[in-house]
Amino acid sequence: MTSQQVLALTIGTGRTLALTLLSMLIGTVFALVLALGRISKNQIANKLTWIYVWIFRGTPLLLQILIVFLAVPMMAVEFFDMTIRYSPFVAAIIALTLNTAAYLAEIFRAGILSIDKGQMEACKALGLTRRQSMMKVIIPQTISRVIPPYSNEFIMILKDSSLVSAIGMSELYKVTKEMSSASGDWRVLFIAAAVYLFLTTISTFLFSKLEKTYSSYL
Repeated sequence: MTSQQVLALTIGTGRTLALTLLSMLIGTVFALVLALGRISKNQIANKLTWIYVWIFRGTPLLLQILIVFLAVPMMAVEFFDMTIRYSPFVAAIIALTLNTAAYLAEIFRAGILSIDKGQMEACKALGLTRRQSMMKVIIPQTISRVIPPYSNEFIMILKDSSLVSAIGMSELYKVTKEMSSASGDWRVLFIAAAVYLFLTTISTFLFSKLEKTYSSYL
């Protein structure tokens, strides 16, 4: 491989990691809000969050990416006479965040509901509000239980980030595909596969260590 190809693969890998880390970070915060809405006794919040999760888990991620990048700007012009412009990178972050938030919300919801109800009752007996009980008692215990499925979602987004190539985002997959097509060198595809495998293996290892470390403090 030439130095230019190595540089291109390095930049592509960096963009893939940036897409994954940013979408997971923002998506985690959004997902926690959604999860609390899903278990809320407020019927409006419960139904709205259910609809959101239903839509984003029930439609293909590729379609969501295309809607954010192509349909939303067109709809803004048609319905509101507004011009919305964003780069493929921003559109990719938005789409990946919205998608992963729906999956993470269900992971968090299941984790919260797995905590014994007696703990919430004990918190009430101690005079804690529902919000205090969730933040200080329930959610900290939930974290260790959701780390394995959270790790799986992280890996899924890491791999599915390749779908943003459909809107011209130049990440690892797109860079590799273009290099292979231009040079006719099939080995580049295996190099990309090895990079993805390395990233997913490291991610699995780090999350495993995090789970063990966090569990030891509970």
